[in-house]
Amino acid sequence: MKGFLKYAILTAGLLLSCKNSSTPVQTEADEPAVALPQPVYRWGVCIDSVTVTDGTIGRNELLSGILLRHGVSSQTIHYVEKASQETWSVRKIQAGKTFHILQERDSAAKAKYFVYDINKTDYVVYALGDSIYSYMGALPVDTVLNYISGSIESSLWNAMIEQGAAPDLAGMLSDIYSWTIDFFGIQRRDSFSVYYQELYADSVRVATGNILAANFITSGKDHYAFRYTYHNERGEYFDENGTSLRRAFLKAPLSYSRISSRFSEARLHPIKKIVRAHHGVDYAAPSGTPVYSVGDGVVTARAWDNKGGGNYIKIKHNSTYTTEYMHLRGFASGINVGTHVSQGQLIGYVGMTGTATGPHLDYRVFKNGTAIDPLRMDLPAVDPIKPEDMPEYLRTVSGYMKMVGAPVPDSIFAAADTINTNAQ
Repeated sequence: MKGFLKYAILTAGLLLSCKNSSTPVQTEADEPAVALPQPVYRWGVCIDSVTVTDGTIGRNELLSGILLRHGVSSQTIHYVEKASQETWSVRKIQAGKTFHILQERDSAAKAKYFVYDINKTDYVVYALGDSIYSYMGALPVDTVLNYISGSIESSLWNAMIEQGAAPDLAGMLSDIYSWTIDFFGIQRRDSFSVYYQELYADSVRVATGNILAANFITSGKDHYAFRYTYHNERGEYFDENGTSLRRAFLKAPLSYSRISSRFSEARLHPIKKIVRAHHGVDYAAPSGTPVYSVGDGVVTARAWDNKGGGNYIKIKHNSTYTTEYMHLRGFASGINVGTHVSQGQLIGYVGMTGTATGPHLDYRVFKNGTAIDPLRMDLPAVDPIKPEDMPEYLRTVSGYMKMVGAPVPDSIFAAADTINTNAQ
């Protein structure tokens, strides 16, 4: 008992001595926190402990050949081919596409994963370890907003490229205005401004997103376009007054050409050398240039015109309008009498069949059976913003309006609120 009491007193003394010591005792809890490096993932794989080698699929090159060069056995390759059937078959791998080999960091440098880039964002991963499997994924895409403006000296495409835009942006802008601007009539000093999205994956530009706002100035006149999703439908383009830029007819049935002859009641025929009416517009274009239906309708004729028109197609759009496309080299697949076609659908190809001095399209429009000048058509827009929806539309696009110089006076919102109040 005396020994135990002596031990207890000694222990208490030591503890008291430590507590009162001028030298602090550092415990585990007092140690400063050390920030651990965060693992880096790519393609759904932690790449901290592997070496990544990039490559391109060569002509007639197979996945088996690539994997064999990186230490993968024939048996593993066989299992990979079987495991990929329900995701992305190795038979779909194409020459020119990029791939990535993820290898172990040791003397063997054996491949652990093979990653194939389906496109700029989508990929498929083939696991080559003890568990053989495959899965598909997509790189996260970031949206960056961009703005360009410029004036036209030679062509819209050249002007936009000079401003650093991607080549597809000019085509997208042309599509937006295809109902309202005749791009065969644009002139030098016409100008444009575009506010649009660019898409990036892994800090690399992969695509052009949507055009959010634009202004195309022709002959001093502003043509505004604002993207707006109306009643949960797909995004459409409207002007500052809520009028849709989409029309019942496209301005022209083809792209990348020039007008070689206009609508006339008295034209000297280039071959017959006689003066007679020409009730159409001739678009000179290379043979094989795609020709599109300018509107929804039904094909009523697909035949040969013995009077010089060669291969031609006639489309009835409604009870009022019919269009005709002549001198075609050939017809698009599936275009027959009775076929229902949509606006912008491919129907044929430019040629010089019949009486023609060169490849061109003779395009004609008939209103109630009478030929009219296609370049002077003034068709109403379709699906305008309803008055009761104008306040929301204006609030949504007001920021876009400022980007492209459209006037956004407070009176517009006041008027819109009045319209909305009256509608209720």
